[in-house]
Amino acid sequence: MISIYIEIFILAIIQGISEFIPVSSSAHLLLLSNLSNFSSSSLLIDVSLHLGSLLAIIFYFRDDLINFFKNKSLALLIIIGSIPIIIIGYLFYISNLIYYFRNIEIIAWTTLIFGILLYFADNLKVKKKFDHNLSIKNILIIGFFQALALIPGVSRSGIVITAGRFLNFNRYDSSKISFYLSIPALAGASILNLKNVINQDLEFNILIILSIVFSFIFSYFTIKYFLFFVKKFSLKIFVYYRIFLAFLLFIIIYS
Repeated sequence: MISIYIEIFILAIIQGISEFIPVSSSAHLLLLSNLSNFSSSSLLIDVSLHLGSLLAIIFYFRDDLINFFKNKSLALLIIIGSIPIIIIGYLFYISNLIYYFRNIEIIAWTTLIFGILLYFADNLKVKKKFDHNLSIKNILIIGFFQALALIPGVSRSGIVITAGRFLNFNRYDSSKISFYLSIPALAGASILNLKNVINQDLEFNILIILSIVFSFIFSYFTIKYFLFFVKKFSLKIFVYYRIFLAFLLFIIIYS
């Protein structure tokens, strides 16, 4: 029984940390499922982990979300920016394309390619401010980039930050845009998965509670310290990690 708790703890660490930094949470969770045989791994646990992340980001940005009611133009921009991933994600889901991309070889290539893309984007000069330059055109461009994260290994936060940097927003503002857009994205993913879970014989037990709580804790502190990190440092460490991980995967795949 103790081993199951450890499994939940590990899954929560992976979900909570990798969901919000420029590495792919879905890729890491998929890799873990391929490399191990966790008895606690299930669709219900996956939904619980994502719910924990969703609650964490809502709680962290609670003041910003309250201000959205005052700043309706920003709220509208976030909704518009979320439309591409919601529509394309649903099409992927009903066509089963979302399962086609779930293999380690694709993860290896997307991890490498989009890591290199992040490197070039992060070296661009800052010219725009989030408060004044986030337009419908910019948010739609970012939104379509975000839709690429439906492919495991791309990283939703990574591709949104990459798009923001290509549009000349600074690291902090690009990260905030990523966090704002993650709320509808996480909510949409949870709703789609709940459609499958609701037909199962559910047992709301301690593992579900622990999944939500652990994921919430790791997600919350990841958001907090990542925003602190991007104010002071570049994103090169994440680029190097992605390149290292990609080559490690290539060795596993082609050896």
